[in-house]
Amino acid sequence: MAISIGIAKKDRETVAKHLSKLLADTYSLYLKTHSFHWNVTGPQFTSLHAMFETQYNELWLAADEVAERIRTLDVFAPGSYSQFGKLSSIKEEAGVPEWKEMVNQLVEGHEIAAATARETIKAADAAGDEGTADMVTGRLKEHEKTAWMLRSLLR
Repeated sequence: MAISIGIAKKDRETVAKHLSKLLADTYSLYLKTHSFHWNVTGPQFTSLHAMFETQYNELWLAADEVAERIRTLDVFAPGSYSQFGKLSSIKEEAGVPEWKEMVNQLVEGHEIAAATARETIKAADAAGDEGTADMVTGRLKEHEKTAWMLRSLLR
């Protein structure tokens, strides 16, 4: 059955490309945060271990929400490490940095994801896709808030 939600196919595909980048950033940030949860050490261990767990759980749910929005637009969502690696702007961390560097990297990651969200909102607005703009606005606010909370640990 053909999709008829009031957004042209070309516009849905454009928005889905932006959402795919947001999905890749979200998933990459999820993986990094989960790794840091497992591997954090130092005097801040207990608080960071718990904070990272809360954050990676939120990111896991967010990835599903973003992927399902892509499917709502009748476009297939990326779902492999290689696809995410090509789409994401978040740098992979193969090592285990000390806790302050973990926090720095997560601040940077959330700021990158916030910037990706802003670009996605612009594309959604241009396409008249209020559903995507609304969902991504929530993601933007969450990334900005998480970056602020993490940044506060470093002051």
